[in-house]
Amino acid sequence: MSTTAREKLSSQAAPEVLAALPQIAEAQGRQFQSVLDEALRDDIDRQQKEQPRRHVMTAFASNLDEFDNLYPELAK
Repeated sequence: MSTTAREKLSSQAAPEVLAALPQIAEAQGRQFQSVLDEALRDDIDRQQKEQPRRHVMTAFASNLDEFDNLYPELAK
């Protein structure tokens, strides 16, 4: 098993968040820091994926321009 480098973190959170994390860790048989790390990673992934890629939005706009009159017919 490889060891992952860790850095100390000091922050504040809502009491209900801090209360839920150890409960989740215990229920899953995991360490608190593992649950916290996963929650942070999940949020980072979600934040990064919510931003559509520029070339996708360009293609979408082009498609709307080209087929704008077709969409109402397809919606019927």
